[in-house]
Formats: sequence, C-alpha cells, structure tokens
Amino acid sequence: MSLTHDFRDAGRVKALLAAITRAADPVAARLGRPLQIMEVCGGHTHAIFRFGLHQLLPASIEFIHGPGCPVCVLPVEAVDQAVSLARQEGVVLASFGDPLRVPGSRGSLLQARAEGAEVKVLYSPFDALALARANPHKQVVFFGIGFDTTMPSIACSLLAADRAGLTNLRFLCHHIRLMPTLAGLLAAGEISLDGFVGPGHVSMVIGSRVYQPIAGRYHKPLVIAGFEPVDFLQALYQLILQLAEGRCAIENAYARVVAADGNPAALKVIDQVFESGVDSHWRGLGTVPGSGVRVRDRYRHLDASTSLASLPPIEAAAEPTWCNAVLTGRIKPHQCPLFRRHCTPQNPVGALMVSSEGACAAYYQYRPEQVPAEQSQGKEASSD
Repeated sequence: MSLTHDFRDAGRVKALLAAITRAADPVAARLGRPLQIMEVCGGHTHAIFRFGLHQLLPASIEFIHGPGCPVCVLPVEAVDQAVSLARQEGVVLASFGDPLRVPGSRGSLLQARAEGAEVKVLYSPFDALALARANPHKQVVFFGIGFDTTMPSIACSLLAADRAGLTNLRFLCHHIRLMPTLAGLLAAGEISLDGFVGPGHVSMVIGSRVYQPIAGRYHKPLVIAGFEPVDFLQALYQLILQLAEGRCAIENAYARVVAADGNPAALKVIDQVFESGVDSHWRGLGTVPGSGVRVRDRYRHLDASTSLASLPPIEAAAEPTWCNAVLTGRIKPHQCPLFRRHCTPQNPVGALMVSSEGACAAYYQYRPEQVPAEQSQGKEASSD
C-alpha cells in the first residue's frame, strides 16, 4: 500500500468537503462575500489544482495565492549578479535547476550558458564542494536561494567548505525568511485576508510556534497543512471552523512532520552561519523589513558578495508590474495580459511562470480553461 493512500482516500475527502461547505457557507453569507484564504506555499497552490480541489470546494471560499515560492520572489538584481559572475572568465556558476530560468534585466543564467558561460545544475549544495575540488584552477560560485527550508543545507555546505579549506569556492546567498515576509504583507494592508493555510516544508524547519504573532498581532488565524488532499482539506476545515466560531489561533494539521519548535539542529546551523533581520528587496514584494539574511563575518571569506571584488553591486531593477500584483494576491494569474500570450513556461517573462511552485505555472499546467477572452477569440480566428 502506498504511504499516501490514506491521505488520498475518497471517503475522507468527501467528508471533509461536506464539513467545509457546512462551515464556510454561513460565514460567507454573513460577510456578504467569499472567504479570502491565502495558501502561502506554492506547493499548496499546485496541490489545489493537481487534485482538482478548486472544482470541489464551495464558491464561498476564494484562494489568494501567496508569496511562498522562493524562485518567484528572487529579485531581478540578484539574477543580474549571478549572470554577471557566470559570464566572467574562469568562473563556474552552480545552482539548483529553477533559478537558471529566472529572467533578469540582462537575461537568465540559462541564456548565459547558451552563450558559453559555465553554468552547472546541482541537486545539492554539497555537490559544490566536489565541483570545486574537480576544478582547482577555477572559481566555483554556488548561487543559493530559498526560504528557511534550503538554508540549513547551504549553511552546512558552507561550513564544510570552511573546514576543508577550499579557497576556490564561494556562496552567493539570497535567502528570505518567511515570518518577516508574512508580517510585511499584513502590515502593508494592500490585500484583505481572512486567514492563512500555512506552509508545510518551511514549518518543518521553523516550527509552528513562530507564527504566534500572525494571530496575536495581526488577528489572522493560520493552520499548517501538508500536501496531500486530506492533509490540505483538514487544515482548511480547521481554519474555516475558527472563522465560524470567531476564534483566531495558530494550529498544526501537519503534526506528523511539523513540531512546535521546528528542527532545532537546522535552526542552530542557520543561526551559526547567517545573520538575520536584514532589510531586503524581493521581486513583487519590494523592500521587506527584516526578511533577508547575510553571511556572518566569521565566514565572509566564503561570501561571494563581499569576497569577490569583481562582483557588481546590487542595484534595484525594474520588475514586471503584473508579477507584483499576482505575488501579493491582487489579481489571479489569468488576469495578467501576458499570461499564455507572451508569458509561458517555455518563454517566461516573470518568475511566477518559471518555478514548479509558481502560481502562474500552476494555472498554465492545470487550468487550461483560464484563457482571457481576447486570447480565445484570437485562437478561433487563427484556426480558420
């Protein structure tokens, strides 16, 4: 039997859908509008569409797709830095797969590779150590991105490089902390939300207790969810039940994976390598107070942003306005005039179409019916 069998059980799914509808419909009727629920994680956005949950849930619930996709918030200027490095003689630029396709103002890393730059895809930051050892006469730079989820492995890789005394390996880190990002989103007051479905993977690292300010300071309930249908619907039901009962709390519906205090070992190594609380600029979100990190002074010799004299300084770059609106939940992906017409996974204009967790990529893959009217008319005309 599959490990996911119980979490895809049709009977349990139907029972949860019925319970959600019974709880949500009266609340929405009282408010005179659908409940506005933000699923923070891009993995949840894809789960909603992959399992067809958007077609089964009542109209009294509307999802606002959140900014919890690290590739999607990667700023243009960070990509420009990486591209500039990759194009330098004697540099090997390595990263995970998705960042290679993110567009910057000077092209993407994938385009740089097509033009001759040495750009490598690695599945683990630890592979960067082997790459550096295999290329002793080249400068290897690992382009590290992501929320709290990827930070422990990159921190451990940096520590391993330090212990090994590798002088030709650097780390270009652009990490974002989730809690300051959510706090910044709520403080901005640009969108109206009734509650959050909290992320599973990030919460595995940071825990559930860290979200208390969301309920205490901003008066929004949050329930952490897993990624299978029963996982997600159970969390959604608990969230709707809070709204129906007038409660506001942080709850954990993914307790088999997420602990209240997260992963202490992972948090310890993050704190050892990175200094948190840095005001940072992110694609679609602008400057979010305290959301970024920097490598601590003890390890600055491994930090590409400070140890490589030829690295260009970060300068804020223009971003597609429509991406900003999608990232902050002000519009849905198919309401962007570039969607499917000029912006596709094969030729992405914005980062939301690049990542496997991006909201635009999810709509493109799972909701082919979401085509703006003028595009549908154009297709009909061209088929004659």
